[in-house]
Amino acid sequence: MNDVFSIKEAIHKIEHFCAYQERCHQEVVQKLRSMKMDSEEIDTIMVHLISDNFLNEERFACSFARGKHRIKHWGKIRIVNELKSKKITQTLINSALKEISPEEYATTFHTLAERHWESIRETNLIKKRKKFCDYMLRRGFESNLVFEKVKELENLKE
Repeated sequence: MNDVFSIKEAIHKIEHFCAYQERCHQEVVQKLRSMKMDSEEIDTIMVHLISDNFLNEERFACSFARGKHRIKHWGKIRIVNELKSKKITQTLINSALKEISPEEYATTFHTLAERHWESIRETNLIKKRKKFCDYMLRRGFESNLVFEKVKELENLKE
């Protein structure tokens, strides 16, 4: 297989790459660089992808937020940080977070918290509390929610 692509071949290949799954601009640019395309070719291809709607950062951000919350049960903080690392603007991040309703967010949070609390096989309450908080914070949930929930769960067990 040759490593040099014509613009036409590269466009065809990258259209499939974008059609398969929503992508952000950064991922597409990285992929094009890995295909040995130069800056001018990358610009031409990016313009084509955006104008033909293969690439849309807002659609990507919304899809990313919905998926990471519903499938991986991530909190808003983790979603925001991941989107920022993909160079998504704050405006699009705010728009993406609107994809998760407050009710859905609360349900996911409480279900995940209760399931995780039950799964921790730690008899020392202080260690159990730390394991629980670390896990929920790593998942990207807001610290005030996590600390309120840990108090609630501890009180249930007494």
